[in-house]
Amino acid sequence: MENRKRVLVVDDEPGILRFVRVSLGMAGYDVITTTSGEEALKLVETDKPDIMLLDILMVPMSGLDILDQLRTFSKLPVIVFTARSFIAEKAMELGANGVVAKPFKPEELVEKIKETLDNHPAR
Repeated sequence: MENRKRVLVVDDEPGILRFVRVSLGMAGYDVITTTSGEEALKLVETDKPDIMLLDILMVPMSGLDILDQLRTFSKLPVIVFTARSFIAEKAMELGANGVVAKPFKPEELVEKIKETLDNHPAR
């Protein structure tokens, strides 16, 4: 049995979470979703995902806040999605491993996940 990679998806828009869950599930990933930054940080420790997909523009805790806190205890690969390039630059400075521009196609997301995981072997 092949070990399926586990993806944690953090976004405050339920429609995007559903879209990403279905798309990644069809591509062979186990998908965990949350709309909460605090829950996302807990899930990193309890569910041990292989990678995180993180929306930046969220409230009350932004994706940049989540990323900043995550980097205090984890090297988990993180791909951020945003429609704003200046925010993507800030995310990379905070330790993001990649960026996917919104709106995106499912195959773009799957390709970026594969590429990021290939460049970040198991921790």
